[in-house]
Amino acid sequence: MTFLCRFTLCALLLVLPASQALAQLMLYPTRIVFEGNQRSAQLELINNGNESATYRISLVNRRMSATGGFSEVDEPLPGEQFADTLLRYSPRQVTLEPGAGQTVRIMVRKPADLAAGEYRSHLLFAQQPETRGRRSIETRGSAADDEIGIQLTALIGASIPVIVRHGGTDVSVSLTQLELQRSSNGAPLLALQMERSGTQSVYGDLTVSFTSRNGAEQVIGRANGVAVYTPNPLRRARIALQPPSGLPLSNGTLRVTYREQAEDGGRLLAEAVLSL
Repeated sequence: MTFLCRFTLCALLLVLPASQALAQLMLYPTRIVFEGNQRSAQLELINNGNESATYRISLVNRRMSATGGFSEVDEPLPGEQFADTLLRYSPRQVTLEPGAGQTVRIMVRKPADLAAGEYRSHLLFAQQPETRGRRSIETRGSAADDEIGIQLTALIGASIPVIVRHGGTDVSVSLTQLELQRSSNGAPLLALQMERSGTQSVYGDLTVSFTSRNGAEQVIGRANGVAVYTPNPLRRARIALQPPSGLPLSNGTLRVTYREQAEDGGRLLAEAVLSL
């Protein structure tokens, strides 16, 4: 991708959650939670692409909006507790050849006077530009032109949450404000609110099923890996529904469940029903 800048050098970094990052960078796990006396964890990186890539690793603090978007944090708001001062990690930068992997080790150090609660930061993997054999600046047009052309490649940064829980924490969540809607192309959507309370975040999978008055229950929608982070009291979500062809979403009930992911135990966290 080429951008034309006037008297300026440009840079572009697209930061996405790990699940949305470029396919060539594989991360496992996609979130890390320290609980109890756990003091260390590790993360596996794999370059699944066809070219070598370099990633710089850093800790960043992010705030989640009510719709699930993230923004950078300069100053914490009341109730926000970040984990960057509690975490150490190694290495700080990796270069991966195609098919190669790397282990990143993460350690937590809690001060003696650490208040009980949940602390969260995000581990960012920012792809670095490949500069070997390339010129960074090219003139465009004649020498009298006042524009400089810059060949710029969009870089992708993936991030994962790292959560530290200390002392007694608790959470409860409820699903409210259920409403059947339609997208701009007429496809059905289920809109809802996830209302969280307590001292820790919540994370799991949403599943929507429909039961007609004369039929069996059928799963018609899913949204996996949905979180509501502290201190947010709610998150608004919309789930695309895909009922079987010829099955009208009427004369029945929609049931939505929110469960822990299977590797976390699969516990039911919340459930709600909408009559149609």
